[in-house]
Amino acid sequence: MSDKQVMVAEPAVEKEQQKKPKKQPRYNVILWDDSDHSYQYVVMMMRKLFRYPVEKGFEIATQVDCSGKAICLTTTMEHAELKRDQIHAYGKDDLIPRCKGSMSATIEPAS
Repeated sequence: MSDKQVMVAEPAVEKEQQKKPKKQPRYNVILWDDSDHSYQYVVMMMRKLFRYPVEKGFEIATQVDCSGKAICLTTTMEHAELKRDQIHAYGKDDLIPRCKGSMSATIEPAS
C-alpha cells in the first residue's frame, strides 16, 4: 500500500444570500353607498372601527356619497376580512327610520 493521500476539493461555500421577507398581498376594504345611512353614521363608524378622526370619516362619507364607494383601508387579507365583518356588524343608523341594518362592505385585491 502506498502512503499517497488523496485530496478532495471541498465545494465552495457560497454566502447565503439575504432573503427579504415576502410581503403579504394587500386588500382594499370597500364601503358601498346606499340611501339608508347618514353622513353622521359613516363618520362615527369610521371613528369607532378604524380610529379615524372626524375629518377622515367625513372624507370617506363624502366619497361614498359621490362615487358610490370608498376605500376605507388597505391591509392584509385577514385584517381586511375583520374590518369588513365589523362594518357588517355595526348595526343600523338610528337617524334614518327606514334603515334596517348595517352598510355593505367588500374586500378586493389592491392594485
